[in-house]
Amino acid sequence: MATFLPSRPARPVRPLLGALRQRRAVGPAPEAAPRPVAAPEPRSSVVAAAIYDDGVRTAGYDNLAETFSALRSRPGGMAWIGLERPEEAELTSLAREFDLHPLAIEDAIQAHQRPKIERYGDTLFVVLRAARYLDAAEEVEFGELHVFVGPDFVVTVRHGASPDLAAVRTRLEADREMLARGPEAVLYAILDSVVDGYAPVVAGLDHDIDEIESDVWGGAPDVSRRIYELSREVIDFQRAVRPEQAVCASLAKGADKYGVDPELQAYLRDVADHLTEAADRIEVFRAALRDILTVAATLVAQRQNEEMKHLSEVSIRQGEEVKKISGWAAILFAPTLVGTVYGMNFEVMPELDWAYGYPAALVAMLAVSVGLFGVFRFKRWI
Repeated sequence: MATFLPSRPARPVRPLLGALRQRRAVGPAPEAAPRPVAAPEPRSSVVAAAIYDDGVRTAGYDNLAETFSALRSRPGGMAWIGLERPEEAELTSLAREFDLHPLAIEDAIQAHQRPKIERYGDTLFVVLRAARYLDAAEEVEFGELHVFVGPDFVVTVRHGASPDLAAVRTRLEADREMLARGPEAVLYAILDSVVDGYAPVVAGLDHDIDEIESDVWGGAPDVSRRIYELSREVIDFQRAVRPEQAVCASLAKGADKYGVDPELQAYLRDVADHLTEAADRIEVFRAALRDILTVAATLVAQRQNEEMKHLSEVSIRQGEEVKKISGWAAILFAPTLVGTVYGMNFEVMPELDWAYGYPAALVAMLAVSVGLFGVFRFKRWI
């Protein structure tokens, strides 16, 4: 992904996308009318909070009240506040301090939002979906990130384990030039980190699709189920990536309109290119999985046809054997019938006193047997 700017003299901080203006007057707040400070909450979701002046971190804080107070006492500074699954009271405190719109606060509380970008006055509200791939389970785990960007503050509300915003903060703090560009630079770095996280997901999906192809040709019994489940993960991943293309397009449109720093525009285009590449790969994955599922179904049908053919051949062979057995049984039955009739123990039987009775019975048995053999042979039963 993009690297940060090389070291050079700091430039003046531009307003976010050219549309954000300084809310607070330069100089300390009047002592006669101090702004109310929110009391610290018993449970704080603050992961990191710091004040930056000209790209340099001046101090870090553990709660919102101290952060608000420090920002008010340092005109021209920027607050970067990171929250993880905050309570409603904490978001209400942020809304009161930074004039955040109630609809944006409601979205941040409820979470489960699609990636989007909205502008409320001089504040941008951006929703991003981070992702990481769990290879063992073949699942894409998503994290939701809400970003409030104002003239002198950035507030991130994270729902999930990713992205790693601590790494983003560390990287930016090491580059004073970039951080001095203000909230829009922080927004770019966060977006860059989220999109960077898509590359391992794409690689993991690609690897598993290759494995599935091998399983299909190897005749694995549960491959169809695996294809379906992986297809669902690809679709969910696409639902996260595709709307972020609209977010990047909106940011680029605003940058062109309001004259954002050309360097930041170049980096934003780089992020958009990587996002487009990920979206294209997802389309390829969906098409590949559809084709693989079709091939798997065809191979299963072919194997079933082969099994049916084999069963039919076995059935035919069994029929032939049954006919042979039936033919020989009939041949053996005829002499048995003759012998049974001839051997009945009655006193009045003409054949008993006939000298040729025994040879005639044998001839009759033989004649009937030969006749039946000829008939069955003619019909190919034997």
